[in-house]
Parts: sequence; structure tokens; C-alpha cells
Amino acid sequence: MLNEIDAERVDAVWCLGDTVGYGPRPNECCEVVRARATHCLVGNHDLVVLGELTVSEFNDEAAAAALWTAGVLTPESRGFLASLKPFGEVEGVDLFHASARDPVWEYVLTEEAARATLELSTAPLVLVGHSHIALAITAEDGRVDGGPAPGGSKITLDGRRLLNPGSVGQPRDGDPRAAWMLLDLEERFAEFRRVPYSIERTQAEMRERGLPHGLATRLERGE
Repeated sequence: MLNEIDAERVDAVWCLGDTVGYGPRPNECCEVVRARATHCLVGNHDLVVLGELTVSEFNDEAAAAALWTAGVLTPESRGFLASLKPFGEVEGVDLFHASARDPVWEYVLTEEAARATLELSTAPLVLVGHSHIALAITAEDGRVDGGPAPGGSKITLDGRRLLNPGSVGQPRDGDPRAAWMLLDLEERFAEFRRVPYSIERTQAEMRERGLPHGLATRLERGE
């Protein structure tokens, strides 16, 4: 995926949080994000791994992965994650790991949740993460419309938009490829991208490290 990003010669990389939590290489992920991202948020999984949130908030598999991650995280990775916030503003764009109403925990997957975030933000463009589902939502004349944004979708940034680029590490929209979004604030468009990666290799590394079987098998289904 980084090769594709580099090919676009982007000016900046933004990360919406949950750098760690499920995968077999948490320290490597922290190193890459710290080196490449010009702005990064902290997510709920990051906060649980840091001990800032209780692991009891998670299901058994997510909790097991968080505990394993906490045990292998280096001081450098821990310090990086601890320096982050779950919300921010960059170039007039509001960023939230989850939502404006609850930047850590709320999933923006309903019209009501999308409307609440747009009402609490004044920015013309709002980016959210957390749900692992790529979304394109439009707000116009009091109406909120939109839904999932499959790979290849291109959105014009006219009016107000709420977008979720999807998940690099564990997509949940039925497409197992890594998700990212190309955002051009000058040309006023956003394009949703998907990149194949070696799912089998990642699954093998998860099993070698004793991470929950279910977390590995769901990768191939994109759920």
C-alpha cells in the first residue's frame, strides 16, 4: 500500500487511529506510522493497549489481542501512541477516530450518528475511522445521504461530506483488500482505493504469535 501512496506523490499522510490492536506487528506499524504520517490520531485499541481504557470493553478475541500487544509493545511505540489524541483538525478538515460526539467509541454507521457528527462540526469535510467500513456521506438541505464506498469510488467535495477511508488492517465491508483514501483538497475530490496484500502471510504470523484464530480467519472474508 505504501508503494501505491508513494506513486501518487502525496503531500501528507493522515492516520485516523488504531495503529495497533489486532495485527502481529504492532511495533513495526508504530514505526511506519511515526515515520510516514504527518498527523495521527489515537484509537480505542491504542488506548486499551496503553492501559488508558479497560480491556473489559472488548470481546474476548479483541481483549486477547490487546493484552498480547500490550506485552510486546516497545517503550518507543508506547510513547508514540501516548502522545496522540482521538481528534484533530488539519487544513480545515475535522478528524475523529470515532465521531464528534464520542471521538473514541461511537461508530458512525447510522444516519443519526452521521447527522450528530456533522452538526457538532462546522468543517465542510469530516473524516472518521473506527468502523473499518469505507463510507461516503453527504449533508445537503438538512438531508443526510450516502453509505458504503467501494474501492474505485470517487467523490466530489462539494457541499458537506463525512468520509471514512476504511481500514488498512482489517476491513469489514466484505472486501479483504487494504483500504485507503486519496484526498485532494485543491482539486476537491476523494477517491477510495483498495490494495491486495498477502493475507495468508499475515494469518500465519498471527497464528505463530498465538493471536486468536477468529481474528486471523476473518481477514480473508473482509469482516
